[in-house]
Amino acid sequence: MNLLAVRAIYAYEMHRTWRTLWQSVVAPVVSTSLYFVVFGAAIGTRISEIDGISYGAFIVPGLIMLSLLTQSITNAAFGIYFPKFVGTIYEVMSAPVSYFEIVIGYVGASATKSMILGLIILATSTLFVPLRIEHPMWMLAFMIMTAFTFSLFGFIIGILSGSFEQLQIVPLLIITPLTFLGGSFYSINMLPPFWQQVSLANPVVYLVSGFRWSFYEHSDVGIGVSLAMTLGFLAICLGLVAWIFRTGYRLKT
Repeated sequence: MNLLAVRAIYAYEMHRTWRTLWQSVVAPVVSTSLYFVVFGAAIGTRISEIDGISYGAFIVPGLIMLSLLTQSITNAAFGIYFPKFVGTIYEVMSAPVSYFEIVIGYVGASATKSMILGLIILATSTLFVPLRIEHPMWMLAFMIMTAFTFSLFGFIIGILSGSFEQLQIVPLLIITPLTFLGGSFYSINMLPPFWQQVSLANPVVYLVSGFRWSFYEHSDVGIGVSLAMTLGFLAICLGLVAWIFRTGYRLKT
């Protein structure tokens, strides 16, 4: 493996984050803090606890997952789309660097940025609500798997997108609504039986549920099912990325 090339791509993408610090880190943290203030003050006064967990603490995993999903997709999508837009991606592809190394560099940087943001939001949440993390290693494992999986997904979106507007379609019109409807701010067990079954068709439910279990040992679906769904989606993304680079789809034209 050409570690020098991987490090160069990774370092370049990370450096771009520090150049846009306010947009990449500060803005998402401030936005998430507003969720704590608004939801904690407006809804928390009416819903004191969910399954023995204070409402403010209950929504912390959901808010972290919301930021993790959207930022992973956005960072990876823009990271690969911009070189494709200006034409520098062809220089990378013609260099003695394998497709695998290119993916590691771009996706690794995106996942790292999302992880840093998620940990900052986790630290910020302690200023608003008391937290406990029953399984810290599982929490980190879910964060890493989610960050890499959706960075791969964002990488695919960046390759398939034909304009900057198209980069925003999936994060804004699909991922964000699925996250809000995926139990981020409530337990799906609070829904009528029919809507509980409908919610199980939402893949974000399994991510949020597994992540929340690592905090409070409470989940809407089994931890094994959450883990299997996450790994399954990761495998699908890996397969799609491999196919894109093997065929050159949207890269060689």
